[in-house]
Amino acid sequence: MKCLSVSQPFASLIIHGKKTIELRRWNTSFRGEFLIHSPKKIRIKDCKRLGINPKNLVKGAIIGKAEIYDVKKYNSKSELFKDSKKHHASKSFQNNKYGFLIKNAKAFRIPIPVKGKLGFFDVKLEQKKIKKSEIIADLIDEEYRYQWIGHH
Repeated sequence: MKCLSVSQPFASLIIHGKKTIELRRWNTSFRGEFLIHSPKKIRIKDCKRLGINPKNLVKGAIIGKAEIYDVKKYNSKSELFKDSKKHHASKSFQNNKYGFLIKNAKAFRIPIPVKGKLGFFDVKLEQKKIKKSEIIADLIDEEYRYQWIGHH
């Protein structure tokens, strides 16, 4: 599956639906679902500007997924400024000409540690096979704990 590294705090803003445009200097023809990777480096100045505690941010992992449905080309800084509530970028990002339009963002409950790369990159996530006997054993154990706690 395709994956894109997005600096923190912006990766978290995307997966929580608060950032719907990801600015880039380059265009893409890619459309569809992709994974969102949070690199190890956090943009501290942007965290302060946006009122986000950097200690609460996950880094060095895939933290969610979203869907690119279109790309918007910005022809002027005023166009870019009009969308500032959708991309949350500082003035230093005003050289970016393309905005990846994002929807259906979702955070993962458990981050997946992965080393990031530039641009879109492919990630193969291993699917763990769970045996039917393991599921049954877990259900029985859960039922036993529920009954035991309920009687004490």
